[in-house]
Amino acid sequence: MILVVAEQRSGVLNRATWEAIAAAQRLADGTGGGPLEVALVGAAGAAAQELAAAGVGDVLVLNDPALDLYTPDGYVAALAAMIASRAPEFVVLPHTYQTRDFVPALAARLNKPLVTDVTAISGATFTRPMFQGKLAAEVRPAGGRPCFVTCQIGAFRADHVRKGASPSEVTRAAVAVDPRAIRQTPEAPFQEAQQAVDLSQAARIVAVGRGIKSREQLPVAESLARALGAELAASRPICDSGWLPMERQIGSSGQTVAPKLYVALGISGAIQHLVGMKGSRTIVAINKDADAPIFEVADYGIVGDLFEIVPALVAELEKPS
Repeated sequence: MILVVAEQRSGVLNRATWEAIAAAQRLADGTGGGPLEVALVGAAGAAAQELAAAGVGDVLVLNDPALDLYTPDGYVAALAAMIASRAPEFVVLPHTYQTRDFVPALAARLNKPLVTDVTAISGATFTRPMFQGKLAAEVRPAGGRPCFVTCQIGAFRADHVRKGASPSEVTRAAVAVDPRAIRQTPEAPFQEAQQAVDLSQAARIVAVGRGIKSREQLPVAESLARALGAELAASRPICDSGWLPMERQIGSSGQTVAPKLYVALGISGAIQHLVGMKGSRTIVAINKDADAPIFEVADYGIVGDLFEIVPALVAELEKPS
């Protein structure tokens, strides 16, 4: 059996959960790992019903008042007990901020292997980036089962999930978590801070790089973002300069995204940036340098001055239909 640990907040599934399910199905195909089960921790609400309706595998909801708000200690205690009783071959999770917070402790608690940030699966061999994406390592874990696997956002397609013909069962399991053993005080996640944004959930993104030249030119990119109904993001130099807040940075030291549309304005395409956005469904690059590395990953490339091209695009997008 392969277990997927879903991520949700207030009953709303993180989109990356479906990517983890797609990865788990591929893993099951390659290893004969058997059926899938999906675990939800805490007050799952509609998330459990959404997963059950997809028919991807039985849904197990771990209930305890101490789990209603996320804490690493609470999640580790609940999942360690459940995994020990269910004995899965693999435990698959999306590689999110929350997962990175608690899964190393969970794997250490059970003394089992952990492979993080996986971008491809072949049988029981996992590919993951190293040295900020400059190398890709093929990892075959040793140390017994289960093996914990976290999947890089955008590496597996959510729309590739094979849904079942009938709904799955939902089982609610009460687990005993001692609130006195929880050392953290839950606080609102950073995405809920004023003016913050979780770019990993955005369907469209317009990102700017050094080619924007100055803070005063940002309205050019903002106008395109508005016309597309997209979020505005940036490469690291823009955020380091304070032109946009750090939560809008994309790359190895920022957020990893996989929108349906990613428009790169004046971004050269350094490997640190590509690591964060190469999983995008459609990539459009606008850059004056025809040899810019961004064009190697772009589906559509325009060589030219963004200050001429973007206003023309906005004018077309805003024409009455």
